[in-house]
Formats: sequence, C-alpha cells, structure tokens
Amino acid sequence: MGAYIARRLALIIPTLLGVMVINFVLVQFVPGGPIEQVIAQMEGQGNVFGGFDGAGADVNVGAIENERYQGARGLPPEFIAQLEREFGFDKPPVERFLHMMWNYIRFDFGDSYFRSISVVDLVIEKLPVSISLGLWSTLIAYLVSIPLGIRKAVRDGSRFDTFTSGLIIVAYAIPGFLFAILLLVLFAGGSYFQIFPARGLTSPQEVWDQLSPIGKVLDYFWHITLPVIASTISAFATLTLLTKNSFLDEIRKHYVMTARAKGLAENKVLYGHVFRNAMLIVIAGFPAVFVGVFFGGSLIIETIFSLDGLGRLAFEATVARDYPVMFGTLFVFGLIGLVVGLISDLMYVWIDPRIDFESRET
Repeated sequence: MGAYIARRLALIIPTLLGVMVINFVLVQFVPGGPIEQVIAQMEGQGNVFGGFDGAGADVNVGAIENERYQGARGLPPEFIAQLEREFGFDKPPVERFLHMMWNYIRFDFGDSYFRSISVVDLVIEKLPVSISLGLWSTLIAYLVSIPLGIRKAVRDGSRFDTFTSGLIIVAYAIPGFLFAILLLVLFAGGSYFQIFPARGLTSPQEVWDQLSPIGKVLDYFWHITLPVIASTISAFATLTLLTKNSFLDEIRKHYVMTARAKGLAENKVLYGHVFRNAMLIVIAGFPAVFVGVFFGGSLIIETIFSLDGLGRLAFEATVARDYPVMFGTLFVFGLIGLVVGLISDLMYVWIDPRIDFESRET
C-alpha cells in the first residue's frame, strides 16, 4: 500500500500542473482582462462586458480598432504602462506563469486585484456559507438516502418501492434553483407562509449579538434550512438509487442465499453480511461527494438566498478577471480534489481489507 500511495502522490504534481497550464492558456485568449476592467470602471461602464450586453456605453469600433486595450483610446500611455506593471502584464506569459506557480508551491496566493484583501483571507471569509451548505447537504443526503435505499431494495417491486421511486424521479428532475424559488414562495413570505427567512446565513449583526448561545444555534439552523433543502434534492435522489442497486446486487449473490439457508435472521444477513459489501461504493465515495458539494457551491442557490459563498466568489472573480482569486482557488481546490481522490481509494481498503491496489496488474 505504501508504494501505491507514493505513486498516487507523485501523479498529483503533473496532474495539477496540467490543470493550471490549460486554464492559464485559455485565459490568455479570453477578451476582457483586469486592465480592461479598470478602464471600464473609470468610464462608468461598471465592467468590460457592458458594451457586449447593451448595458454600457456605445463602443466606437473604429476608434479602438488599433488600440491594445478596449476603451483605452485617449488615455496616457504612461497610465496604461503603470497598470501593466501593477498587474504584472509587463512580463511575458511564460514568465508570469512560472512566477505564479513558484508562489503557489509555497502557498503564497497573493492579493485580490480589486478587493484589497489576500486570496486566503477572502476564501476564509466565504467558508462559513460553503461549509454550511456542503456539510449539512451531504449529511442529510446520506442519513436519508441510505436507510431509504436499503428499504427499497428489501421491498423491491412493492408499492412502497414504486411510490418512492416516483418521488425520487420527480425530485431528480426538478432543478435545484427552481426548487429554491418554490421554497421561497411557499415558506419565506413569497406568497403564502412566513416561516423561514429569505436571506442571509444568520440574523443581522445587531440581532445576532443579543442572542444567547442556544439562540444563535437555533438562528443559524433557521436560516440554512431552505438553502440546504434546495441543494440536497438532486444528491438525495442519486444516492438513494445507488444504495438500492448496490444492495440488490449483493442480495442476489450466493453467499446471501447460503446465509439464509443456515437459518440466520434476516436482519443478521442484511446488516451482518450484505451491508459492508453493498455500502462499499457508497461510503467510500463520501469524501468526494462532500468536497464536490463543498467546493462546487451552487451560484444560483447562493444568489437566491443572498448567501455569499465560494460559488459567488468564483463567479465574481471570473467576471471581474480577478486572476489571483481565479487561479489561487483553482490551485487549492484542484489539489484538495486530487488528495480526496486518494483518500476515497484508501477508504475502499479500510472498509474491505480484501482490496489491495498494489496487487493489481499495471
């Protein structure tokens, strides 16, 4: 196992480097960089995309045809050169990339171009929202889906199985953002009931400071109930069917029939023999599922419930061409994703010691 772990750790470096190279090259061909953003803000357009969507000022194509940066006509060359030095664009792309990777290897991700805050502090600021959505969504999905999937497998073909399968299909077909809007309309004062708040992770600061510790916990869960439900619905459907199919495959195997023939109780057969083998793929995939929900926060759900998490951070950084935030978070999340993939493989061995990755032929 030690040799397998060493090989996987060694593969992380070229894989992560490939991810960074591809994204860095793609960004070089995308119109509208940080300098264009600064120019657009100076001209009152808000962002460099204002001319494309019709919201900004009219653009005279002939006037900027020979300009290096869109909208820079009439600005002093010294000012443009100063912006290039501040953003590091006075150096060739290869040199910029190597300098960036050298800093990232030392976990120095620099500062945001437009927020006057380090990338690490900015991510930490957004973490509470992503932790709330990722952690509770994953736990609820597993706590509900695994028992329900086992029940469906045991009663395969029954009315219960048919009815719950219909509900699961409907739940899977409903987009998370549409379900979030439905929850707002029904339970957050949209048109019917005012049971849950419509925005924020907690109550306003002046209210939050006056709450007792228990009151703060209750206030926190009161605010995250609707966002968590909206972000859980699709994962809940997928995990339930995966659990059911895994149990059905194991229940039909010969060792289960042998255990029943020996007179073992059904619960003993189900949870003493079938459970470990059937749940291998479900439990071993927990780290990957959690990280996927945690770092792949839904931008739309965060926007609907006015939550400022990593999903909105990534979108805003991309729109604003805030390269330190874009590439810094890409590097960290890519590294975590690769490490979690290794942890998922190790969990297979932990759950079922018969699995040995080193014995596989390569």
